[in-house]
Formats: sequence, structure tokens, C-alpha cells
Amino acid sequence: MTEHISVAELHQKVNQEISGLYLVAEKELREGKNDFYLRLKLQDKTGTISANVWKDAARHSDEFDAGDIISIQGTVVNYKGQVQLSIAKLRFADKSEYNLDDYLTRSKIEPEVLGDRFFEFVDKVQQPYLNKLLHLIFEDKEFFNKFLRAPAAKSWHHNYINGLIEHTVAVAALCEFASTLYPVDYDILISGALLHDVAKVQEYANLGNIDFTDAGRLIGHLALSDQMVCENASKIPGFPEELLLNLRHLILSHHGEYEKASVRLPQTLEAIVLHHCDNLDAQAKGVAQIIEAAPPFAVWTEYDKLNNRYYKIYRPV
Repeated sequence: MTEHISVAELHQKVNQEISGLYLVAEKELREGKNDFYLRLKLQDKTGTISANVWKDAARHSDEFDAGDIISIQGTVVNYKGQVQLSIAKLRFADKSEYNLDDYLTRSKIEPEVLGDRFFEFVDKVQQPYLNKLLHLIFEDKEFFNKFLRAPAAKSWHHNYINGLIEHTVAVAALCEFASTLYPVDYDILISGALLHDVAKVQEYANLGNIDFTDAGRLIGHLALSDQMVCENASKIPGFPEELLLNLRHLILSHHGEYEKASVRLPQTLEAIVLHHCDNLDAQAKGVAQIIEAAPPFAVWTEYDKLNNRYYKIYRPV
């Protein structure tokens, strides 16, 4: 057996036995042709990999949960062009055996760079009430540190530390470009871009694996973001009612469709632009993450779930 091999290096170990500690990002007990098997997604800070437990799967499933670190012994296999782990032995790992930060994925962009880019957009907003609102919310150092660290999603896109601010900066950049093409109100569009997901800080708990908080499940980030904006706007004397109404509409409609949990459909030009910029970044980044997770030699990625469809992504090499 070898020492712990990072996920990024596992494609170099095909047909070799390995051992190591990995974080369980996902866990699913599935029924096969003859018996149950355990399907896992394991990760460390370098990436994720699929793994299967074929023997005593039901028993092993009771020994750990998603978010736990497990010690495994197994073989790296190439199944239809995809590198996977076939696990022979596993056990729950004690907290004394690892540093959790070694298993949490992060944005490839340094958080200081993301923070600087974010506040560049804040400072571009000239409308005095919107500028005051943005500074009031994001100059709270305790809150901004949480915002800076938060993920943007549980699974599909930007689902890692610093993912929320990376996504927010990207959406603001797309909206800024769109403002050169369409007759939008720049200040309200950029303010909506910076605030549209602000309450994902409350929606997700990131204690190993990303999962919803109770407030995230029961209320959701659209309503929570709207509440946060209203509460802070009420602290600014004379904040115009019409301005707040338009800003709230951008937040409450940015998912674009009722089927995707949008509170309202976009009904202003700014709301329509924000919805499509948000969706463009989310979908493009989600596909980019699938491609990045594929082995270097793979032309097709592993099957992944996107918009309730299972398909592969083609990647010329």
C-alpha cells in the first residue's frame, strides 16, 4: 500500500492499490443486480472522485455519513474511460487523524482578489441610496468574512469555499457587459447582481460537506435575501420606496421560472438581464467543473445530472 494519494493524482495509479483518507461528499446505497452496493463521491482539496463499495455495502453504509472522513483501501480502476475507486476496506476516521482544511475544495482565485473585485463593483454604484445599502451590508466585517467563505450551491456550481463571492463577481461582470448592450439602469442592475444571492450565507452550512440549514430548506435564499435587503434599507433614512421595490424584484425573480423556485417572473429589463447572467454563470461553471473533474485522457466526462437529465460532456483532448 502507498501513502495517501491526492484525488488529482489518482489517474496516475490505475490498476494499483492505494490507501488514504478522503471526505465523503456524497453517499448513496444502491440496489444492483444481485445485491446492494454503496456509491460514494470522495474528495480532498484537489478534487472529487467516484467510488464503489461492493461487499457488505449495507453494513458499511451505517458506519459513516456524508461529511465524514473515512480511511479506505482499494484499487484505482478505469471504467469506460472514467477513473474510479473500488473500495475493499474502509473505516470511520477519527478527528485526530486529519486536518479538515485538507479536504475542503476552494476557488482557484485567491479570496483577497475576489474581495477586491467585489468592492470595485460596489464603488461603481453611484446612486447614493444603493451605494449606502451595499456598504452597510458588506462593510460588516463579520458578515463579509462569512460571505467570502460561503459556497454558492450544494452540488451543481461553485460548490466550494469562496464559491459564493466568485459566482457573485462573475454575475456582476456579465451584467456590466450587458449594460453596454442594453438600456438598463446600471446602478440597480449591479446592485441586484451583488445582492441576488447574499443570503446563501444563511442557506448553507459548510462543515465538511455542503448542506442546507433549516432556514435554507424552509425559507430559501431568495426570501432571506429580500428580508436582509429590506431590514438594512430601513436603517437608511429616506430610502426611496420605488427604488427598493425594483431592487427587491431583481432578487425575488432572478431564478426566472416558478418551477425553479422563483418567487416572481422577471418583469423589468434589469430583472431579465440579471436572470440570464446568473443562469449563464451557474450553468457554464457547472459544466466546467464536470470537465475539470474528468481524467486528463478522457474525451467524454462521467455521466452527471444537469437539469434533471443525465448526459456526458464532450471534451476534445
